[in-house]
Amino acid sequence: MDHNRSWRCMTRGEILSPVLLMGVNEFVEACTRTREFFGGGLAYAAMMQVHEADPTNFEVLLALGASHRSEMGLSRKLVGDLNFLDSTPFAKLLDLCVRWKSVVGVRHMHARITKSQFSSEIFILNRLIDAYGKCGCLEDARKVFDHMPQRNTFSWNAILSALAKPGCLDEALNMFNLMPQPDQCSWNAMVSGFAQHGRFQEALSFFVGMHRVNFVLNEYSFGSALSACAGLTDLNLGVQIHALMSKSRYSSDVYMGSALVDMYSKCGVVASAQRAFDGMTARNIVSWNSLITCFEQNGPVEKALEVFVRMMSSGIEPDEVTLASVVSACASLSAIREGLQIHARVMKQDKFRNDLVLNNAFVDMYAKCRKVKEARRFFDRMPRRDVVSETSMVSGYARVASVKEARLMFSTMMERNVVSWNALIAGYTQNGENEEGVKLFLLLKRESIWPTHYTFGNLLNACANLADLKLGRQAHSHILKHGFWFKSGDESDIFVGNSLIDMYMKCGLVEEGCLVFEHMMERDNVSWNAMIVGYAQNGYGIEALEIFKKMLVSGERPDHVTMIGVLSACSHAGLVDEGRHYFHSMRIELGLAPLKDHYTCMVDLLGRAGCLDDAIKLIEEMPMHPDSIVWGSLLGACKVHRNISLGKYVAEKLIEIDPLNSGPYVLLSNMYAELGRWKDVGRIRKQMRQRGVIKQPGCSWIEIQSRMNVFMVKDKRHHRRKDIYLVLKILTEQMKQAGYVPEVDEEETCEEESDPELNLHCEMEMPVEVALG
Repeated sequence: MDHNRSWRCMTRGEILSPVLLMGVNEFVEACTRTREFFGGGLAYAAMMQVHEADPTNFEVLLALGASHRSEMGLSRKLVGDLNFLDSTPFAKLLDLCVRWKSVVGVRHMHARITKSQFSSEIFILNRLIDAYGKCGCLEDARKVFDHMPQRNTFSWNAILSALAKPGCLDEALNMFNLMPQPDQCSWNAMVSGFAQHGRFQEALSFFVGMHRVNFVLNEYSFGSALSACAGLTDLNLGVQIHALMSKSRYSSDVYMGSALVDMYSKCGVVASAQRAFDGMTARNIVSWNSLITCFEQNGPVEKALEVFVRMMSSGIEPDEVTLASVVSACASLSAIREGLQIHARVMKQDKFRNDLVLNNAFVDMYAKCRKVKEARRFFDRMPRRDVVSETSMVSGYARVASVKEARLMFSTMMERNVVSWNALIAGYTQNGENEEGVKLFLLLKRESIWPTHYTFGNLLNACANLADLKLGRQAHSHILKHGFWFKSGDESDIFVGNSLIDMYMKCGLVEEGCLVFEHMMERDNVSWNAMIVGYAQNGYGIEALEIFKKMLVSGERPDHVTMIGVLSACSHAGLVDEGRHYFHSMRIELGLAPLKDHYTCMVDLLGRAGCLDDAIKLIEEMPMHPDSIVWGSLLGACKVHRNISLGKYVAEKLIEIDPLNSGPYVLLSNMYAELGRWKDVGRIRKQMRQRGVIKQPGCSWIEIQSRMNVFMVKDKRHHRRKDIYLVLKILTEQMKQAGYVPEVDEEETCEEESDPELNLHCEMEMPVEVALG
């Protein structure tokens, strides 16, 4: 074809022949290639010639029109110049406009239809409503519907779908209630609309209503209903829908099978999700993704990786959803080797490199695997980042105790949400910087960020670690104002109640902790453990065992932490026989193998009761190597019961484990001092100096009028030290008059005897707090 020749000079036959000889697709492609020379004119001329030769051959016209997408050009000339025998061409042109999302095109068609003989035809007006709805022009769709002289069921369904899909559900509901005769499509539109926009309960109500009036349920009905059950985690109704679906012809449909796997997954029933997957005769990428996500979110997480390998072996290529779920599973398992393999695979495929969700998953994976440098390198190379990417880096830095870097990343974030704040607060509290965590919470409140249950969980942990009762009570009042009821669900807040119990127990307010426990709407294993351990730590051994018995009656299964609390309670209450019973019943009755912490509790129990031979025998029978905590517990008991020979043996064991720890030296020295063996005391002190062992000075603190006062042994820096030592001197004299004889400790041999203030502090360290309090 001569490109230099104008299409206007070509005859009808010259234009029409290539269309008929080459075929529509080839001619359209030729028109598209030569568009720079003909400006769409050849396509238009061909359309006119085709229409003149055969007015019914609109498929050719539509294909030719598709080669030129000018909304204001060819389509306008086409509609203005052609005379259609019926409204079908208008309907197909409207479909073309919908495909291109051309609002201008739809409105142009509307204007042409209004001027044609089809202006009152129900069929084309229904298609016009549908086109306006799919292009997002709800007002235009509603105007067409309102001005229709006559309507049928399709008219109602068209406006119903137009309203339901973008989320105008209340208006759609009013329209549905006005319908003379809703049909299957009407009901499905409502079920689907409510399900897609998170109004799951109403979606299920329409599904049940549809079934009640005996409309046939199809794949759209079942799919939307299962999605709603997944959103509500309504397993009971989901199982009923599954049973109903199994009786229909859709039971083997691949999309229904995928929806079932997803529903059981979100309801946390992994076994049922696996059975639904295994029962599928055909599977697609959605089916595999649903099962992988099920294991990744519900566990066992390693099964997600196994399913991924099976999927690859079956010839299904993963998409970005698959890879993001598998990378998240690697993050949960700290499976860095598998994560690196997936990273290498992604780097070979350009289509995945810029996927933000997948890239965020990689940053999170490296951070959770404690590979912060790698996470940062990946983060820096990301073409696009968002608040999720930056929050993952904040969490990663906090995880490896790089709180300064976490704070720096947080301060440079362009956008922050409450998750970002929670990540940094958690970083401070988990790394022992509780004061900074509290300050950050106060800053969060000043910036009007709405805290979540995770925020309060971290804050209460900080308050518990600081024993800050005042701030803990303020946090409790905030929790009540935010409406937390301590119950399970999509956003379970039971752990907030558990943190409250822990905070009150660590602050010594046992009754307050009990009140929180009693008023919790639901309790879990941690709730019971917090009460048992709290009672034990505060010396309420009998009460701790009573709570343990109630826990067993409630059906809650004890775990290793529970038994640590029970054994500690027996130790504090001196219940040796009960402690022996619970220790030996762990394996037999509860199926729990005792861990090192349980042996430590038993050694402490036997040591407190003076059963030192039984304690050393138990240590020798331990299936694991005893650590410094076990030996330290026994050494403390040797000091209390003045068993110097065993104490020397235990101290030597401790020194072998940690030669620079001053604890065993000091305890052994004090034991010799109590027996008046001063040469041995001097020998121990000499060993400490020769080995470079330094005793860390004691430290205490108290908050008065919102100001923290910190004291060290021999501390003379406090601005009110003279007043403090004066009160301390008075108290010491009164105590001596009452018959108090101070214990002999290592400070009695201090050389600073010329300083009366230091001598006072040598005799007694802790009364400083009493004096200030």
